[in-house]
Amino acid sequence: MSEMPDPVETAESTEPAPAIESRFLFVDVAAQRANQLRRGARLRLNAEDGRHLPHKLERAAMEEVRQQLVHYQLPDVPSQVPTE
Repeated sequence: MSEMPDPVETAESTEPAPAIESRFLFVDVAAQRANQLRRGARLRLNAEDGRHLPHKLERAAMEEVRQQLVHYQLPDVPSQVPTE
């Protein structure tokens, strides 16, 4: 099974990432982002609107994905050739 590439870590992008409809993809992207945060990546959340920032990195990663702040790429899936 191939591993999903890390979410793209770029400077603040002007357009939001595509919304994630699949809960499995959401978990994969949030887990990869939590790993980036553990390695020292900067948090992309703002506390401007009076909300408190999450204390746990996993919660922060999930909130970043929920707010479409994390850009990601799906791995290329090779087309399956029918075997006869």
